[in-house]
Amino acid sequence: MTKCFGRVATYSSVLIAALWLGNGRAAGADIQVFTSGAPAAVQKVLAAKFTDTTGHRVVLNAATLQEIRNQLSGDQKLDVVVLPGPAVESLDKAGALRPGSKTNLARVGIGVTAKEGTPLPEISTIDALRQTLLNARSIAHPDPSGGGFAGAQIARMFEGLGIAEAAKPKVVLMYAFTGGVANIARGDAEIGLFNISEILPVRGVALVGPLPQELQSYITFVGAVHASSAAPDIAAAYLRSLTEPAARAAWKSGGFDSPGNQR
Repeated sequence: MTKCFGRVATYSSVLIAALWLGNGRAAGADIQVFTSGAPAAVQKVLAAKFTDTTGHRVVLNAATLQEIRNQLSGDQKLDVVVLPGPAVESLDKAGALRPGSKTNLARVGIGVTAKEGTPLPEISTIDALRQTLLNARSIAHPDPSGGGFAGAQIARMFEGLGIAEAAKPKVVLMYAFTGGVANIARGDAEIGLFNISEILPVRGVALVGPLPQELQSYITFVGAVHASSAAPDIAAAYLRSLTEPAARAAWKSGGFDSPGNQR
């Protein structure tokens, strides 16, 4: 049974994997993975393959970085974390991770989304993006105060574009995995700014494109085995499965680059 926490209980615990059918009965361990929202959809696909191959079930607990930090400060038992690199480094320095278990997985940039079927706004240059944001009736993006990186990056971009005050009255703060991108599909907000990986899986929206390169900010996601893991070898095997050559196609189709890619 998945573990839910906080105000995102409905979304934050996703049980993926069925019973291992190799011998007609359940087998293997349950691996608890605490992950940011951006890499959750790709992991859902890859974790199902891991279960089919090994019989070990993966429970994905997706939440904001702050909510995950709150959970980790308690007695929550877990096996794997998949978080932005700086957050993993902080956990490592605090002794919360098994030494040598950090694994670079993939990186993602921020994209612009609009409702499918509507005229797509112009965002190919800095000036074009600035004008599009000023003209939009409403803009959805993650809350910068939630501890995540995308929301903070977007807030800094608004400041750098000189439109923070003008945009403030029409900004709707929502996380993608709690309905922020779906909000665009319903037409409740005109434009959304989210990690590209959180835009692509949602029906009813179109990816207008990534931010102009001069404004783009990438988040590299890193996995690691938590020091409290009761099954560290299986947890490490799950992380390895996320980096296998066969997994790259899933990351790419999900909107991610390889960690070292430059573009």
